[in-house]
Amino acid sequence: MTTKYLHSMIRVSDPEATIAFFSLIGLEEVRRFDNEAGKFTLIFLAAPGQAGVAEVELTHNWDEAGYDGGRNFGHLAYRVDDIYATCQRLMDAGVTINRPPRDGHM
Repeated sequence: MTTKYLHSMIRVSDPEATIAFFSLIGLEEVRRFDNEAGKFTLIFLAAPGQAGVAEVELTHNWDEAGYDGGRNFGHLAYRVDDIYATCQRLMDAGVTINRPPRDGHM
C-alpha cells in the first residue's frame, strides 16, 4: 500500500492576507482555481521547489460571512493506491465514511 500526503486545506476569509502571512514563512502560490458556479477559489501554496509535495490549500468561499467554532479547518488530503480498499479497511475497523468515494475520488 502506497500513501502520499498531498495537502492540508483551510478555509479563509481574506485570501490575500493569508497568502501574505504564509509568504513570511517562505510559502508561495503555486496554482489557483476559481470556480464561478460554486462561488469559491482554491489557492495552493508550497515552499519553493515543493509544489505537489507538501502543500497548503486555501479555500475562499466568496459568500461566506466569517468562520467560527473551528470551521476554518477543512481536511488533510492523501493519495492511496486503491481508495475503495482503503475505505473498506477503515469501515472494517469501525470508521464511518461520511463521503464515500465516487469515480475513484473522495
